[in-house]
Amino acid sequence: MKLLITGGAGFIGSAVVRRAIADGHQVVNLDALTYAACLDNVASVANHPDYAFAHVDIRDRAALDDVFAAHAPDAVMHLAAESHVDRSIDGPGDFIETNITGTYNMLEAARSHWTQVGKPAAFRFHHISTDEVFGSLPQIRTCSPKRALRSATALCRLQGLRRSPGARCGTRPMACRCVLTNCSNNYGPFHFPEKLIPVVILKALAGEPIPVYGTGSNVRDWLYVEDHAEALLLVLQKGQVGRSYNIGGENERTNLDLVQTLCAILDDKRPKAQGSYADQITFVTDRPGHDARYAIDPARIRAELGWRPSVTVEEGLARTVQWYLDNEGWWRALQSRDGVGKRLGTG
Repeated sequence: MKLLITGGAGFIGSAVVRRAIADGHQVVNLDALTYAACLDNVASVANHPDYAFAHVDIRDRAALDDVFAAHAPDAVMHLAAESHVDRSIDGPGDFIETNITGTYNMLEAARSHWTQVGKPAAFRFHHISTDEVFGSLPQIRTCSPKRALRSATALCRLQGLRRSPGARCGTRPMACRCVLTNCSNNYGPFHFPEKLIPVVILKALAGEPIPVYGTGSNVRDWLYVEDHAEALLLVLQKGQVGRSYNIGGENERTNLDLVQTLCAILDDKRPKAQGSYADQITFVTDRPGHDARYAIDPARIRAELGWRPSVTVEEGLARTVQWYLDNEGWWRALQSRDGVGKRLGTG
């Protein structure tokens, strides 16, 4: 397939790009190259004959139409989004413009293209979302899919249910053939160094205090990014149009447990002269409105598509720590970017 992947220079998007090329797909990587994007993330495929890059902002509808016309993709994988919660507290405008208006532009551009090429049944618009849309959950292992939907996800659902002109009463022909996924917290190689896991690794290595918000009791489910990329491509090709699939790591941990595990891995891989990296753990003022727990039930993707994560969180964290130890040049080059290494979103 020829895939148009938005946000393909970001953390998760670049993993999808690399996996798609490895699987034999053609890829058009559309990215605005905002602060969290890095073309080094896709350097391994940049010269591949099946790879193309489009420097385009999803807020620019005319530019999106040009990309669809020039490349005529068979499917869209929409990952471009602002994602760091702390930044959303300081600057919500970028989140609204990109995540909501940008998604609307993508849906409309995709629908227009799909119509112009004869509405092929194989076309897919895959919107990649997060477990945050379900809201903060109780500290129990259940999850209701009926929690509040965020705007971008709601737009995709509505686009999939729009009735075409002249449609018979009671029918719902797709205005754009959508499939949706919601994932839990991703981690792994090329994770931009403002998120929890790279912050812990880099603060530990620098001998600086390792910040833990509040008491560290907030719970997240952790999904290795390369497992996520595999699952996304599976859903794109074999998922049922109109359905939503939860992609979870089946690895819930409190933030404090996660940080302590990372410190233990670093103790093993790069021991300090004295003591443990855990000695650097410092509890700081909690994030305003910090949700207690995110988690999702991945039963549908397991039952319908036979997918489960390939690594435990302990295995994935060990791989991730080793990657950061082996790729200092990558993360060093990002230290001067806006906000990196600073506490954001304090209210």
